[in-house]
Amino acid sequence: MPAGRSGRRDAGRRVLITGVSTRLGTQLARRLEADPYFSHVAGVDTRPPRATLGRLEFIEADIRQPSVMSRLAGTRFDALVHNNILRQPWPGMSPGAAHDTNVIGSLQLLAACERIEDLETIVVRGSAGIYGSEPAAPQFFTEEMARLYPLRTRFQRDVGEIEDYFATFSHRHPSVTCTMLRYQPAVGPALDTQVTRYLGQAVVPTFLGYDPRLQFVHESDAVEALVAAVKHPVAGAVNVAGPGTIGLTRAIRLARKRTLPIPAPLFGTTTGAGRRLGVRPLSPDFQRLLQYGRAVDITRLTEEVGYRPRYSTVEAVRDYVDRGSTVQPPPRPARPRPRPAARA
Repeated sequence: MPAGRSGRRDAGRRVLITGVSTRLGTQLARRLEADPYFSHVAGVDTRPPRATLGRLEFIEADIRQPSVMSRLAGTRFDALVHNNILRQPWPGMSPGAAHDTNVIGSLQLLAACERIEDLETIVVRGSAGIYGSEPAAPQFFTEEMARLYPLRTRFQRDVGEIEDYFATFSHRHPSVTCTMLRYQPAVGPALDTQVTRYLGQAVVPTFLGYDPRLQFVHESDAVEALVAAVKHPVAGAVNVAGPGTIGLTRAIRLARKRTLPIPAPLFGTTTGAGRRLGVRPLSPDFQRLLQYGRAVDITRLTEEVGYRPRYSTVEAVRDYVDRGSTVQPPPRPARPRPRPAARA
């Protein structure tokens, strides 16, 4: 294990997880607790994990607030997993609040990292959404293609800012390895995501005349990729997805659902009407994904990080269908949080 900025070595890795109250954050904490490679596991969030964990140290803090620096100053974590990047606002959360969590939260977290002397590794659960979904996209995006197309949506711009912040931190602190994991959408029987809610509908809306290639990552592979990246960090971006792709029509057929083809100009209006029935809307990024699709190359994940996903994209969809293809209950609403301090 490389020595940290202080030059000291610990007997085992000491890991801090942001967003530990999320389902994936709690799963990751449980997984790390069970691994003797990690001597200490801590989580920071505004609320505790979803399940009781054995030896987790819980730090109650809002990463958007400057006070997070004082909470983390002097701690001796050598690895940080940033798991608090929102793909879509929670119910009742404004897009502006999601932006604050993503961008300002990441800025404040990096400021806090300046005070963690032993820090050696940062792993970020980012998004392959940075590539976008384009009609003339390459068959598989490699990590060098992040700015091949304009960042068209607010979430894409958020992810672009976050990646820039971590790249700048890495440049200023060459002793810290920053790994940006670019995840494709996750599916699995225990998840509540846009994908599972979409496939869980009785009638599934599609873009008339389009059958895009999609690529997903199974929920268990999503966790194990994080673990592998903490153990074997590499500098820069790494795509995370199940091998192969699946056509949208085939995915809906596997879910045993009927399609509702909608002309592209009417798709947003038609699907948005579901709000009156309590159905969460589809984000602009997800709508573009349903129209044009996206696939990424995972060579760097398998050859450099050393993790080979257990589930292909097709197998991930089948496992979701076989074990949990119903609409999951929405996540518990977040407690009211104070507005973050304005950026200088």
